[in-house]
Amino acid sequence: MPSLAPAARRFVRIAVIALIAPGLLAAAGCGAGEPRSIDPAGVDGLEIPTATPEPADFVRGIDNPFLPLSAGSEWTYEADRGPDVVVRVADERRRIAGVTTTAVTTSVRRRRGEETSTRYYAQDRAGNVWSFGAASGGTDTWQAGIGGAQAGLVMPARPRVGDGFVQQYAAGVAEDRSWVLDVAASVSTPYGSWTDAIEIRETTALDATVEAVRHYVRGVGLVRTESDTSTLALVSFSADS
Repeated sequence: MPSLAPAARRFVRIAVIALIAPGLLAAAGCGAGEPRSIDPAGVDGLEIPTATPEPADFVRGIDNPFLPLSAGSEWTYEADRGPDVVVRVADERRRIAGVTTTAVTTSVRRRRGEETSTRYYAQDRAGNVWSFGAASGGTDTWQAGIGGAQAGLVMPARPRVGDGFVQQYAAGVAEDRSWVLDVAASVSTPYGSWTDAIEIRETTALDATVEAVRHYVRGVGLVRTESDTSTLALVSFSADS
């Protein structure tokens, strides 16, 4: 992908399903003042981030109901400010830190053409979805297991209000964390309306001004992203049949 201007890079980071997380968060808890966990599910017992993922703990596909990533699936998001965004699950598989990952591309439609980045995800046997790396313009920006980078959690198998977790960690490159705010949120987009969405807040240690709230819906995935600079809303979705 061609090098993005700072504003565009910031927009893509917020947009990615990723798209798409100040400081790092402990694996099973939240920072002071964050909502407390309310049931025994969520991320308890997980090491997040993890520097040494065990390949045998992961499966080949990704069928988490709130982040289904089957090859050929495509989501198109309309922005109230800025370019539209298209997310596609590629047929590509890549082994990172010994784990077979699924490639997901994010394309930003601009007047001069599309700018595309790729992220790599894998699902463990319990159904949790992890982030293993990213690439831009044909060059890896980070990979779990290289240069101290670690795989982070993107979507728990059973999200729980109050859960907090590191989404990805590569020092100075990707230092994101998330909190589950609600598991029965109401959200509307041009594609549809729901009353049982997962609401997740995301921040990054690399830029204190960047914060986003995302809504995920069972069977669809990410449907809406809100930040202080823009809102992305799902307008179309096609799943691999």
